Amino acid sequence: MKLKGLFSALFLSLAVFAGVAVMPVSANVNAEKDIVDTAVGAGSFNTLVTAVKEAGLVETLKGDGPFTVFAPTDEAFAKIPKATLEGLLKDKEALKKVLLYHVVSGKVMAADVVKIKSAKTVQGSSAKVTVKGDKVMIDNASVVKTDISCTNGVIHVIDTVILPKN
Repeated sequence: MKLKGLFSALFLSLAVFAGVAVMPVSANVNAEKDIVDTAVGAGSFNTLVTAVKEAGLVETLKGDGPFTVFAPTDEAFAKIPKATLEGLLKDKEALKKVLLYHVVSGKVMAADVVKIKSAKTVQGSSAKVTVKGDKVMIDNASVVKTDISCTNGVIHVIDTVILPKN
């Protein structure tokens, strides 16, 4: 998969990428929906949207941002054992920590992601960024689609749910 230029959305918040240029909200000229509405409309983030609702993060992710969200697909959530996922959905604080680990403050496009070694998440921990050829990894997740532009940030689609170390 070749990296394009514009990347967009899912776990968004706090512009603390070490030395990475952050795109202003005005750069979303072609975006029509915020991160939450974009995820809902895509149809492949149903579990993520349910989790965001359960964690009480809808209003946050509909906020001004800008945010960068590394959004796991429904298939990514399907890799988690059912009992573990159900338990997580019942533990609001643990769920919130996992979801906020997928969000970075600022609008970090794919062209910027490939220049960094880690990304400070809204959850507080840093996620490791690895680039090998045209493949980009966030912790153990592959970035499978980039630069989905939203009115309040960008979503990058990942194939695995990433978990904070603590």
